[in-house]
Amino acid sequence: MRGFFGIGVEGISKEQNVGTIARSAHSFGSSFFFTVDPDVDVEAFRSSDTSDAFYHMPYYQYKRAKDIELPEGCALIGVEFVEESIPLPSFRHPLRAAYILGPEMGNLSSEAMGRCDHIVKIPMKFCVNVGVAAAIIMYDRMTCLGKFAERPVRPGTVMKQPARQTSLRRKIRSKK
Repeated sequence: MRGFFGIGVEGISKEQNVGTIARSAHSFGSSFFFTVDPDVDVEAFRSSDTSDAFYHMPYYQYKRAKDIELPEGCALIGVEFVEESIPLPSFRHPLRAAYILGPEMGNLSSEAMGRCDHIVKIPMKFCVNVGVAAAIIMYDRMTCLGKFAERPVRPGTVMKQPARQTSLRRKIRSKK
């Protein structure tokens, strides 16, 4: 996948969701994971982390959204189910991005939303579990920025990856 990304959550209160997001982030190739004002002991969770996600990517914990430090040129993308959000299927993911989701039973704080470069939403009838939402965001990023073949026109068929372009000069040399 091109670029890099990190993912985090503000005000998370369930250890299981911390684990789900951390393991999913590790699996999708996240460069880092972060929390803002977690309501659980994230450090205690590390011992039950079956994928060792916390040993494979940096973890950052911030007290407030204003304290979030991102790499230079990294856009902060809020994931929030609000009217003015950009529907995820219409959103172009930046090459360098960090995604922040709200807590299980609430929304991103106004401070966090104010820090965001963009706010996106998953177009659904109602909100889903924060761990599920994080996985959907990362999957969408992977399908948009990964190097995959186009989807086939007919169901059940597979498109071949496009052949690598070779220069005309290389083709001519190989015929000699």
